[in-house]
Amino acid sequence: KQSFMVSSHYMGDIELHVAGRPQNLEAAVRRTLAEIDPNLTVLDMMTLREQVSGNFNQDRLIARLTELYGLLALVLACVGLYGVTSYSVARRTGEIGIRMALGATRAKVLRLVLRGALVQLGLGLVTGVAVALAAGRLLASRLYGVTANDPLTLILAAAVLIACALVAAFVPARRAASIDPMQALRTE
Repeated sequence: KQSFMVSSHYMGDIELHVAGRPQNLEAAVRRTLAEIDPNLTVLDMMTLREQVSGNFNQDRLIARLTELYGLLALVLACVGLYGVTSYSVARRTGEIGIRMALGATRAKVLRLVLRGALVQLGLGLVTGVAVALAAGRLLASRLYGVTANDPLTLILAAAVLIACALVAAFVPARRAASIDPMQALRTE
């Protein structure tokens, strides 16, 4: 069963309830209305679904832009963590070389570098979750269907951020673990 809205200049709207979607419905409606009153002009004919969809175009655009900004923020966070971790590794090349010369394994060096990145990630997550909860309370009163705190969404967002941050931090950590101790000591 479908609902159609017919708009004209003189009448507000005419609502038709039809079973299925007949092929020549628009022509039949126009013809019938013209027989009733030849001065009656039909401007537009659309289904209820099309009408509702048209009313939410701006909301969908805002949602897509928000998704894009969120993705951009995730990329910037990962690039920033990569840069800070790379800089830390570059500054600690001598220390890492000494540790490896004294017997530290690649796994220990990898853990050392990743631990520093995870501390930064943890501080960012604590701050981000607090801000997200505060913003959720603000948005819950302004948006339909948004609750003040959605644990599943927060956990999913944190998991994605953790995974991306680990990938971003793993590259410089792997580079640090593959430092030749003699080469690192010569750079000091």
